[in-house]
Amino acid sequence: MKKIISVVGARPNFMKVAPIHKAFQKYNSNVKHLICHTGQHYDKKMSKVFFEDLEMPKPDFYLGVGSGSHAQQTANVMIEFERVLLTEKPDLIIVVGDVNSTVACSLVASKLNIKVAHVEAGLRSFDRSMPEEINRLLTDAISDYLFVTENSGLVNLEHEGISQDKVHFVGNVMIDSLIQYLPKAEQSSVLKTYGLTPSKYLLFTLHRPANVDSMEFLKDLMELFQNLSAERKIIFPVHPRTKKNLADAGYKNNPPMADIILTEPIGYIDFLSLTKNAELIITDSGGIQEESTYLGVQCITVRNNTERPVTVEVGTNQLIGTDLKSVEKVAKEILNGSIKKGVIPELWDGQTAGRITEFLASN
Repeated sequence: MKKIISVVGARPNFMKVAPIHKAFQKYNSNVKHLICHTGQHYDKKMSKVFFEDLEMPKPDFYLGVGSGSHAQQTANVMIEFERVLLTEKPDLIIVVGDVNSTVACSLVASKLNIKVAHVEAGLRSFDRSMPEEINRLLTDAISDYLFVTENSGLVNLEHEGISQDKVHFVGNVMIDSLIQYLPKAEQSSVLKTYGLTPSKYLLFTLHRPANVDSMEFLKDLMELFQNLSAERKIIFPVHPRTKKNLADAGYKNNPPMADIILTEPIGYIDFLSLTKNAELIITDSGGIQEESTYLGVQCITVRNNTERPVTVEVGTNQLIGTDLKSVEKVAKEILNGSIKKGVIPELWDGQTAGRITEFLASN
């Protein structure tokens, strides 16, 4: 019996591990699949909701590390996860994405000579000021199996000299979750709750420190809200970090505009409904660039780079940068009908978890 532990730490990890866990059920006779939740995101709405929304079992291990500086968080995950590995002695661990838990657990397993599989390998923004970029580079360098979502990942890993026999192009496991839960999202009452009309509102999500830690950016953001809310209703589920910074900047309550709805973080199913039905999404998130491309929804990414270039090359995403005047200009063009046509990238077909588990169960 092969024992495999998958690690989840932060919000995007749940959508990636859920389909993998389900796909492993097919191999119950020869694979024991366990889930370790590091607790890197510990807010109920950011975490527990995902186990309910995604019908995942209660994690087998909960490390409860909570927040802290990058060093504290990474160190705490390493200490706690090492205990799990020494007790459980798994054959393999699976890490997903690019959060601190990803690199921390990879390092611990690697030093204990336990094989590491990295799902969503090879993505690069080429911006080392992003903590996630460091996590991606380090994790890929020490992983034994690298599962890639898009062609850029294959190119990047080859350039970095990673042995091609470790690399497997399998598609995007996050799209597996999206496809599976789309029917559930169709039943969501979230649009009704917030008084939104399909294809007649803007969805904002902003959380990157480079953006929301800047008072100047937040001031410009309020101006952008004001200008765009004259055209469409805006809904903005506010990440805890952004909420704190908005309060520090003096925006304690909703901006004084009726057509802007600020909410708490929203669960996966309801958020999927908001994503699918938006006329335009303005974001700095990685995963939302992918989801909007699959759904054919217009997306503006408020960053100077993206580690998911396929969403720009063939999808509906536009990489506009962090100047919110430029964002406003492009947003208004989209609202006036100048939309970007896109296609669904190769192997984003809902079968990625099956490809990953089939390989891992037989190798």
